[in-house]
Amino acid sequence: MLTWTISDLSKEFDITPRTIRFYEDQGILSPARAGRRRVYVARDRTRLKLALRGKRLGLQLSEIRELIDMYDGPRDTTPQLKHYWSVLRTQRALFEQQQRDIEETLSEIAEQELQCQALLREKE
Repeated sequence: MLTWTISDLSKEFDITPRTIRFYEDQGILSPARAGRRRVYVARDRTRLKLALRGKRLGLQLSEIRELIDMYDGPRDTTPQLKHYWSVLRTQRALFEQQQRDIEETLSEIAEQELQCQALLREKE
């Protein structure tokens, strides 16, 4: 059976051991112990990979845990995929709205910069 240490996973995913321990504290990972050493199996590695993907997608920890836990369920993945798709659509809509808000703010900043430049030119 293939196993990993906390250092192995830290290096592979370019994260700190503290991050891995955080996911343990949240119940996402549950390594075995060999004395004081943590021993991670393929299931832990996959769950960590999924958690980090969820984080990159901007999901909340509760959403990440729910999605990961669904993969431990029955073999019919249709419900999991439908739920994941729903989460992705919601997340996309949120980011698209944030993008529109940022573009609007940048446009307003550009207008204010032009006004500021014009006022400075008048004073010269």
